[in-house]
Amino acid sequence: MPLTLFFLQGSVLACEVCRRNQPEILQDISHGVGPLQFWDNMVVGGATILVVIVLFYSAKLLWKPGEQHSSHIKNLVKDF
Repeated sequence: MPLTLFFLQGSVLACEVCRRNQPEILQDISHGVGPLQFWDNMVVGGATILVVIVLFYSAKLLWKPGEQHSSHIKNLVKDF
């Protein structure tokens, strides 16, 4: 796996034209144009916030499921 990432590194990073056309925060990350309007940034920001919230609650509910019955399936994750 690390060897594959080594060989793909050049094809994943942005080329000179893409690097020049992207906003400063996204330069040298990917090909193509970056967010073009304010609403593009709002959609990306909203999606990021949603992903962080879902990740937080997923980890929280896996760690402490809140189910009291010991044979509940959620408690199987806690036992590992």
